[in-house]
Amino acid sequence: MRGFAFGLVVLVGLSLAVLSIRPGGLRRQLRFAARRFRIVLVLAGIWTFGSLAIRVAFPSGLLLDYGPAVLGIVLAIAFLFMARDPS
Repeated sequence: MRGFAFGLVVLVGLSLAVLSIRPGGLRRQLRFAARRFRIVLVLAGIWTFGSLAIRVAFPSGLLLDYGPAVLGIVLAIAFLFMARDPS
């Protein structure tokens, strides 16, 4: 248990150190991280409801097997475009 707590403290400290080094300072980087987190939450909700719709609409078949994976890939590509740092 002590190792887990120590690892968590080290992870937080390392994250803060890396974010502080980046241009714009810690506050700007944390704002970008919060923006990306909101985007991830929205995309995760879309994937959950899309996966549910696929499972309800197509109880068997090829779309049930590959549909959620394809939806996940499409949403991952959308994240790459939406989560870029604004200029």
